[in-house]
Amino acid sequence: MRKSIETLKNIWNIEDLRKRILITILFVAIYRLGSYVVLPGINPQMLTKLHEQTSEGLLALLNMFSGGAFSNASIFALGIMPYISASIVIQLLAIAVPYFQKLQREGESGRRKINQYTRILTLIILIFQAPSYLINLKFQAGPALNASLDWTFFIITSTIILAAGSMFVLWLGERITDKGIGNGISLIIMVGIIARLPQAFGAELVSRLTLAETGGVIMFIIEIVALLAVIAAAIMLVQGVRKVPVQYAKRIVGNKQYGGARQYIPLKVNAANVMPIIFAQAIMFIPITFIGFSNTENASGIMRSLIDHTSFAYNLIFAVLIIVFTYFYTAITINPNQMAEDMKRNNGFIPGIKPGKQTSDYLDTIMTRITLPGSIFLAIIAVLPAFAGYFGIQAEFAQFFGGTSLLILVGVVLDTLQQVESHLLMRHYDGLLSSGRIRGRSGNVAAY
Repeated sequence: MRKSIETLKNIWNIEDLRKRILITILFVAIYRLGSYVVLPGINPQMLTKLHEQTSEGLLALLNMFSGGAFSNASIFALGIMPYISASIVIQLLAIAVPYFQKLQREGESGRRKINQYTRILTLIILIFQAPSYLINLKFQAGPALNASLDWTFFIITSTIILAAGSMFVLWLGERITDKGIGNGISLIIMVGIIARLPQAFGAELVSRLTLAETGGVIMFIIEIVALLAVIAAAIMLVQGVRKVPVQYAKRIVGNKQYGGARQYIPLKVNAANVMPIIFAQAIMFIPITFIGFSNTENASGIMRSLIDHTSFAYNLIFAVLIIVFTYFYTAITINPNQMAEDMKRNNGFIPGIKPGKQTSDYLDTIMTRITLPGSIFLAIIAVLPAFAGYFGIQAEFAQFFGGTSLLILVGVVLDTLQQVESHLLMRHYDGLLSSGRIRGRSGNVAAY
């Protein structure tokens, strides 16, 4: 406890860090306030059906990422998800389209152009996504709409408001990155997720205490212990690396010796982070898109099992897609040939392995071997919320037992703590831990 108080004092004593933390808190508060500002012409007291629709299933994930703004019919209802979708599309284009590949190699100027294209694509997605949200809102909460409203006028003005709200959230994230503690987009997502935790925690506790058949306090304590174990497993997955030793040749220039040191290449067990889950979820959204948000109750047979996130068929397909996308995304982000060339250019080599193609093949073999258990472990964590539901855990609380939400929470918290610790160490203060240092995702500035 004394160590924690001393660390907080050290953080407050660093003027730049204190300013960044206060700015981050201010922008986060603005984001949370906007999540409760309802669209004009809507009665927030009559959104019961919309709350029920977003309490479970795939729409519950959208509601979680928006911090409840989706079910509140807020001006921030679409949140940051359209920008994430646009970013994924641009990343895929950078693999297949030579023009985007060229932009990636142009450094800062190329990055600015890619960011500009991402924002334009975000607006295009919003133009289509906002009316879909409003149509669903009319089906689920028709009485909440003011009877005197003209529908055409309402959908045009609300589309503009929703698009402006999402772009404002994006602006807040960028300001947090520039002026705040960093990782702005990731922090916005994390805040949206964690904002749902107190309500879900309280509802689960009340459920266990009021219903005798649910197991009472003992079962709730077991749930908390299981949640802590899953969080520990997620931390292991995020931080797990395979260190490959690299020896650099000695060079003597004058009276000084350069090189000769042994370093390590940290190959991550889960190099793809949460991207495979996001890709897989995007694929699993296709059935619900075809039948429409409002017609999910009329679905039957195979289609119903594919839109039910607790069904065996859904989770089996979901897990297989995650494993496939983990290999796919790792293959496009990790380039063993480039790594081998960089080592050869800097007079580095892996002991016992010849430079060039043999080094590239060796690194590729290691990545293939560690990606398999990493992808399986990632798939298990992704489907854990469904298994939690089988044990009677409520849907809102079960979402924190795994999936994208848990991995984003773990990754963003580790990244944020790592940045705070770097400020402390740079000014010769002790780190956040009494021994060792916090290792985040080593430069991944986004959660997606």
